[in-house]
This record gives sequence, C-alpha cells and structure tokens, in this order.
Amino acid sequence: MGLFGFWLVLAVCGPFFAPYAPGQIIDTEVFAPLSHRHWLGTDYLGRDLGSRLLYAVRYTVLICTLSTAFSCSCGILLGIATTATPAWVEQVAGRLMDGILSIPSLLCALLVIAAFGDSLVALVLTMGVIYTPGAYRTSRALALRIARMDYITVAVARGEGAFFIIWKEILPNMRGPLLADVGLRFIYAVLLLSNLSFLGLGVQPPLVDLGSLVRENVLGLVYGSAAVVLPTIVIGALTVGINLVLDGTSRR
Repeated sequence: MGLFGFWLVLAVCGPFFAPYAPGQIIDTEVFAPLSHRHWLGTDYLGRDLGSRLLYAVRYTVLICTLSTAFSCSCGILLGIATTATPAWVEQVAGRLMDGILSIPSLLCALLVIAAFGDSLVALVLTMGVIYTPGAYRTSRALALRIARMDYITVAVARGEGAFFIIWKEILPNMRGPLLADVGLRFIYAVLLLSNLSFLGLGVQPPLVDLGSLVRENVLGLVYGSAAVVLPTIVIGALTVGINLVLDGTSRR
C-alpha cells in the first residue's frame, strides 16, 4: 500500500511545495529545458511545469479516487443486496445496469457533461455512475457463488440475520477479487478523465489534470519537451502502480 499512499500524499500535499501558482507565467521561453529555476522546464506558455504537474496529480488522483469510491460502493452494495431480494428487483436493477453498459463510457460522459456542465462534482458523479454497472455485476456474481457455500448454510441454520451473514461471511470472502476490481475501476477512471481532458471537457483552466497537461503541450513533441512526456509517464506510473499494489494486496 506504500505506492498508493505515495500518490495520495502527493495529491494532498504536493501543491503546498509548488514554487509557483499553476497558471502563473514566469518565463518568456516556452518549452524551456530543465534548469535550476525550473526543475522540470516550462510549458507552451512559459509556466513552470513542476508546479503544474503537482497540481495535475492532485486533481487526477482525487477525482478518480472519489469516482471509484462512488461506483464501487454503489455497485457492491447493490450487487450483494439483490441476492436477497425478490427476482423482479434483480431484473429491474439488471436491466438498468445493462442500459448504462450499452452506452460507450466516453460517449456517455460527453453527453452528460454537455448537458450538466463540466464542474468537478459533475465529473465525479458522471464517472461514478458510468462504472457502477461493472462493480455491480462483479459483486453480484461473487455473492451468488459464495451464497451457495456450506458455511453460509450453517450461518442461516444458526439463525444469523442477513446483515451478519453479509458483513461477516460474504464480504470477507469477496475481499480479494473486489480489491482487484477496484484497481481496474480506478484505471478506467484515470483513462476516462484523461480522454475528457484531452478533448477539452475535463478539468477546466486555471485548474489542471494530467490529461489536460498532455493536450496543452502536445506541440512540445516536436521539440522533445518534457512538458508532454512527463505527464504521460506519470499517468502510466499511477495506473499500473496502484493496480499492482491492489492486486498484490488481494493475493495476500
């Protein structure tokens, strides 16, 4: 969990160590190389890339963490709950989830953001709703398999209530696969946010996230600038690293 803690601490505390404000133009040279004044160079407007990268990590990690927590919490609770409800409740919930799944995630996000705006709250809720069906289907499949086990039958025979069985018997035995699924949902959220920002519909200026850093500085590829290379490296390190941590935790 050390890697996840590193990104979380960097997201929360990183901007406090940024030498400049994220929108402050402090140099006339664009795509400047690394120097003692700008330790990661400058971007296409002459803004300090190190400062903007610290702010970008904050908004990317916090938005994706909140949206993942929302989608997984709703999906897992609904998936487990429908195993103990009448069949028609599961059918209604299943058809609703199928309807959301049938719309491509990027198209769904574009439609919602175009209708309700691109505020941070709208981004979190939109991404959370988009990835709830996946968490629902995973948790429901796991819960149905575990509900057939002998120890669940024994717990029912002892007279244990539904809450006790869910909390003490079903959830602990779902923890490993669910943690791996949470890692996947987080990766999907990071990629969706990056895609939205690359299209100009994600985090809006003067705020910044990793996807918008890539979009703004894409012309820096011609000059070999770190302004476009570093954000892509951070996106890869963030998604792959956190998924490896959660996958290792689930195996333990």
